[in-house]
This record gives sequence, structure tokens and C-alpha cells, in this order.
Amino acid sequence: MPYAAPKSIALAAASLFIGLSQAQAQAQPCASNFKSAGVPMLTALTYRTWDLIPNRAPAAVLPALAKGVAADGFDSIQVDKSLGTISALQEVTGSGRPQTLRVTARASGKGTRVDIVFTVQPGQIAEENGTRAAMCKIISSARR
Repeated sequence: MPYAAPKSIALAAASLFIGLSQAQAQAQPCASNFKSAGVPMLTALTYRTWDLIPNRAPAAVLPALAKGVAADGFDSIQVDKSLGTISALQEVTGSGRPQTLRVTARASGKGTRVDIVFTVQPGQIAEENGTRAAMCKIISSARR
């Protein structure tokens, strides 16, 4: 039985790799759906993405999304359960000109489609990779 340990290790490593691959596959749709539009510093910048939350109704997803929005530093959070929307503001530049975030959750098959739109005013910028990560983190908060 000298090969029992290496086989167990190989099996455990393969299981870990498959588990990580599945977790990454679940996380990829949000990042791959990410789009941006606008000319930095000249026009408003709009960042948007979406993802599906399986087996959860919009009413069940909204509170978790609102917590995710608050955890990301947004203020003036307004949740409209009847419309399945969340709107919020974020002012981090000190200019008094806030950025806006809109989140919608609507039924899609046996789950909920979550769309996020983040708008940065003309003359302001938001780093694209960080914005993508933050938006996907908000969506992933609804998976818990």
C-alpha cells in the first residue's frame, strides 16, 4: 500500500481544484458582464454589470444587496421593494458631487437577475478594476 497516500493526496488536490474552479465559474459572470461607457473627465462614466442569483426571489435578495451597498460606503440608501430597486449615493471626492448607484432585482427563471449601474459625474473618475470588483462584491452579498 505504498501508493495509498499519493492517491489520496492526488484525489484531494483534484477535489480542491474542481471546487475552486466551480467557485471561480460562479464569480465570473458578474466580471465578464461588466461594461463601461463615457470619456474620463469629459463626460459621465457609467459602469454596469449583472448576474443571476439562483433559487432566490427578488424580495429575499434585496435586503442582502442593501447591506452590500452600505458595506461599500454608500449613503442615502433607498430600497423600493415594490419595484425591486435600490438607489444610493457616494461622495468620496469632497466636491459635493455624489456618484450614484442603482441596483435592480427582478425575477428570472427560478432565481433573480441583479443589475447594477454606477455613474460617476463628468470631471470625476473611478478606477475600472476596483469598480468592477466592488460591484461584483455587492452582487455576491446576495448569495449568502
